[in-house]
Amino acid sequence: MEMSAAALVAQVRREFSKVIVGQSEALDQLLLVVLTGGHALIEGVPGLGKTLAVKSLAHLFRLQFQRVQCTPDLIPADILGGNIFQPTEGTFRLHPGPVFTDLLLVDEINRMPPRTQSALLEAMEELQVTIDGKSYPLSRSFSVFATQNPIEFEGTYPLPEAQLDRFLMKIRIGYPDAVEESEILSRYQSGFEVRDLEKLGLQPVSRETLLAAREEIGRVRVEPKLFDYIVSIVRATRDSAAASLGASPRAAVAMMVASKALAASEGRDFLIPDDVKSAAPPILRHRLVLKPEADLEGISPDQVIAEVVASIAVPK
Repeated sequence: MEMSAAALVAQVRREFSKVIVGQSEALDQLLLVVLTGGHALIEGVPGLGKTLAVKSLAHLFRLQFQRVQCTPDLIPADILGGNIFQPTEGTFRLHPGPVFTDLLLVDEINRMPPRTQSALLEAMEELQVTIDGKSYPLSRSFSVFATQNPIEFEGTYPLPEAQLDRFLMKIRIGYPDAVEESEILSRYQSGFEVRDLEKLGLQPVSRETLLAAREEIGRVRVEPKLFDYIVSIVRATRDSAAASLGASPRAAVAMMVASKALAASEGRDFLIPDDVKSAAPPILRHRLVLKPEADLEGISPDQVIAEVVASIAVPK
């Protein structure tokens, strides 16, 4: 029996709650990234369960999972792989790197040097990699979930705007509240083991169900006036007095795709303005570059986005 996108989301939320305590908004956004086949930049201090959340997603959808820990000396071959000479055969054979997977977790991506970042950029944009002049296709389910620490900048390489723009969403994960933190301790006291998700008996979602949900999202109707609404929000970020660089046309496409996924996850086959409003912060926050004076005044990208959305008339 085919499962609707709304039923899929409800099931994944239930199963997620067995692994992750709280963080419902961030987890919903991670799920939207999987449903749309995009990439996500996850920002949060260490110890908040970022790796566990992505690993759990891969486990629930029965997708291949690989993890790369970024360091300043990481080279492209460390993530792409390379051709290794086989003495017994007298030939070179490709030893695929971790990028040949479905979900790739790139931990502390801003510690990855620029040359390696550019190799990852091709994988994210083209769903292929080039090794020794030959192109190799990646999984059609390939998604990058990259993490970065928002407070540690020593020994890091800030991501260029071109790469930031390839991420569908920037997802922020904050500290749990006191009740949630107590629940985490209780689970560990009861034997919860993050390294063995099989013991939790999570009910998986088949790849076929995921593909069917993606097709359902594609069929969500968007009225022309909502095209105009999305474009008006994106264009308004370019005119903001606080921003030196606004969102690109790619951001408008991303906002429409994410909004459609939100609609489908709520059981609707049509888009409404509230879907667009909900999608705006995670879609736009990493695409805005604020002016130095705005930074000095403590203005955040989310504040600018909230002002922009509030300034645009909602279509009737």
